[in-house]
Amino acid sequence: MEKNESLFERIGGMEAVNAAVEIFYNKILADNNINHFFKNTDMKAQASKQKLFLAYAFGAPLPYTGKDMRNAHAHLKLTEDHFNAVAGHLVTTLTELNVAQNLIDEIVTITLSTKNDVLGK
Repeated sequence: MEKNESLFERIGGMEAVNAAVEIFYNKILADNNINHFFKNTDMKAQASKQKLFLAYAFGAPLPYTGKDMRNAHAHLKLTEDHFNAVAGHLVTTLTELNVAQNLIDEIVTITLSTKNDVLGK
């Protein structure tokens, strides 16, 4: 591993992000506590947006032109339980993909940094 490698590179690049997002959304859609938020969502488009966002958030050398976290979630009435469920599915997904714990910890730190914006606080 090179000293200046981004988290994006250290987790395996776009191939890893693509795999994680596909598994992650399968978990989300199977969770009756949160899947209703995606009832009217084009999941193919949603997954594409999520892949680009995560790649950018993890340091991929590409521009992100989507909505920020606050605006993307402003129309939803999300609670801390909803946020925790989504974050839990992300961690479970990464664990299933055998991502190293130190990288999962970095991802959790990034995820937690969005919490107030996602919840509109």
